[in-house]
Amino acid sequence: MNVQIIERDGEPEYAVVPWADYQALLQAAGKSAVAVPNQPDAEAAQPLNQLSALREAKGLSRDELARAVGISPHYLGMIESGERQPDAAILRALAWVLGISGWQA
Repeated sequence: MNVQIIERDGEPEYAVVPWADYQALLQAAGKSAVAVPNQPDAEAAQPLNQLSALREAKGLSRDELARAVGISPHYLGMIESGERQPDAAILRALAWVLGISGWQA
């Protein structure tokens, strides 16, 4: 079994195992297998190509939205142009600020 240990202040805090090993551990413990956690679907990601239009509809400049989300205006521009795919935390922050649902990846 391949286990990665993540430490904080020199003390083990988390153990990370490959998914198949995790499922085997659950099975050995007599527990049911766990389904794959929620993954963003194509429908949830679709409005991302409309990000600049959503931002403009809210009357926000690129600088204002970036500041509210906690990212740089340059990075927001790369997201709007499709050059970068934001992580789940940024998607949630964008959805929150823009008042939309579906980006809860």
